[in-house]
Amino acid sequence: MSALLRRGKGIELKSRGEIEAMRAAGLVVARALAAVAAEAKAGASTGELDEVAEQTIRDARAVPSFKGYHGFPASICASLNEKVVHGIPSRDEVLSEGDLLSVDCGAILDGWHGDSAVTLAIGEVSAQDRALSAATEASMWAGIEKVRAGNRLTDISHAVETAALAAAGADGLEYGIIADYGGHGIGTQMHMEPFLPNLGKPGRGPKLRVGMAIAVEPMLTLGTAETVELDDEWTVVTADGSRAAHWEHTVAITEDGPWVLTAPED
Repeated sequence: MSALLRRGKGIELKSRGEIEAMRAAGLVVARALAAVAAEAKAGASTGELDEVAEQTIRDARAVPSFKGYHGFPASICASLNEKVVHGIPSRDEVLSEGDLLSVDCGAILDGWHGDSAVTLAIGEVSAQDRALSAATEASMWAGIEKVRAGNRLTDISHAVETAALAAAGADGLEYGIIADYGGHGIGTQMHMEPFLPNLGKPGRGPKLRVGMAIAVEPMLTLGTAETVELDDEWTVVTADGSRAAHWEHTVAITEDGPWVLTAPED
């Protein structure tokens, strides 16, 4: 779940054992997203997908970290087409061929959080939608590569932005890079310091250290980077109605480099 732009100090450091505990939580999230992806077809509702995710999480003796978070009513965020983030799943929202669905999911296991998001194509989607999702995922991985001890926080931001712009040039498209929402520290809470912008100059912000964990989560659009929050006070949509994509992984900094805690098991 993306964090709204905010400022603060203090970044939680974890021991190796605590990072391994976060990996266990991350695997629960990975399994929940895989279960959702398997059911995300035309005719299914986002409410049904939410039930699948919650059951998968609870079967692992974990707790959905989104449900009840500041009043959020579900276990996943289901953001369909022009919805960027924080979409509320519903039995009344039925998927159709050609939809683009971003699913964000979090779980708490033994007090530790995992948080991850994927964008799913429902049936055959347009070439532009496929390119948008691929560009967003590639931007995420470019950012993850910079989650290393000794780098600065905005080295991640700059890598995300650079990859997004490179993809736009290669695809012949203009991608909006969402700035108001971004990644975040994570560990004993879902949203912790630091806030991670998805664009900016490198070499700024706190120095990254072994033991930090950060959720890297770019959001790109096929139009404007401007967003509007709906009256439900959760759902964020593109201001021009263009489609959006969202990818996220929870990543720990180890002595050996980035460890993607929410990656599926091999």
